[in-house]
Amino acid sequence: MCSLQSSITRSKVMAGGDENSDGGKTDFHVLVVDDSTVVRMVHRMLMTSLGWKVQEAKNGKEAVDLHINGAYFDLIFMDMEMPIMNGPTATRELRAMGVKSNIIGVTSCTFESAHKDFIEAGLNHCVSKPLTIAMISSFLPDSNNK
Repeated sequence: MCSLQSSITRSKVMAGGDENSDGGKTDFHVLVVDDSTVVRMVHRMLMTSLGWKVQEAKNGKEAVDLHINGAYFDLIFMDMEMPIMNGPTATRELRAMGVKSNIIGVTSCTFESAHKDFIEAGLNHCVSKPLTIAMISSFLPDSNNK
């Protein structure tokens, strides 16, 4: 438990969830896109434990619609296989709209050709489920670049 708490604390600092140099809080907004209620719940719990603000979408179309309506996210975790609009299609649409957020593909699919198509859609990274605190923390921007 101590190592997990230490990891969470370190990640909060890296994410700007604790005080920044101006003495105020920095908000880090994340979108979790997955058709599985359980996966969304687990990912939300992990990310809120880091002090992040989390919004959810059940499929790629909901993610695209959020952006059309002016939403902005620092980080997007996008499932690959979803009904209505899958991850690769949603990622292509988001990039075509000019969305610059880091998009992390999250999948249980082990076929390299599927990963390749997903990455070519415009992902920054592609990882296998389940996500962990360490995995999530590795996608944080370098605090020296802020």
